[in-house]
Amino acid sequence: MTGLLRYLFFAILVRAVVLVLLGVNLRHRERLPDRGPAILAPNHNSHLDTLVLISLLPLRLLPRIRPAAALDYFLRNRLLAWFALNIIGIIPVSRKPDKKGAHPLEGCVKALERGDILIFFPEGSRGEPERRAGLKSGIAHLAEHYPEVPVIPVFMHGLGKSLPKGEALLVPFFCDIFVGEPLHWSGERSGFMARLEAAIADLEGEGNFPSWH
Repeated sequence: MTGLLRYLFFAILVRAVVLVLLGVNLRHRERLPDRGPAILAPNHNSHLDTLVLISLLPLRLLPRIRPAAALDYFLRNRLLAWFALNIIGIIPVSRKPDKKGAHPLEGCVKALERGDILIFFPEGSRGEPERRAGLKSGIAHLAEHYPEVPVIPVFMHGLGKSLPKGEALLVPFFCDIFVGEPLHWSGERSGFMARLEAAIADLEGEGNFPSWH
């Protein structure tokens, strides 16, 4: 039942919002994965980021798409937690190991082992609208342990204006999404992180966007 609800939510509601209200312009669609395991590594400015990214992938892949999000956010409301886990398909990521010693990224590891497509925001939490933040090293941990899994950088522009952090009202705004060439583990964490950050910056440069305040 939840699988059907998830399908209807993305096939009807989310796609209608993306196509009608947001008018997403996707560049380099061919670089999106057509199977898992794979990691999408986008910048993060809005709650819309996850929904829009999922909507860009074929509906046949929906059961295999798993976004990662901070666990503590979904502990605030039981209904929101159910919706996030069962309809959006969120993998809860703890900000620190639990009392049993489980690794914070254990759920992400299991998803990749199952062959899922993981959406993992390397900036961590949402940043200021239309401003990239520094990357955290959690994604390097995943790449190191699964060097054969492609890490695909993504840059999204405009979603931070449509639904910025702290706002609840969606504002229709044209959005651009750029998909980069897949990266693979390079043997050293700082080098891998530098390559990923440079790739996202290059995608941002493709848009030649003016500063927004």
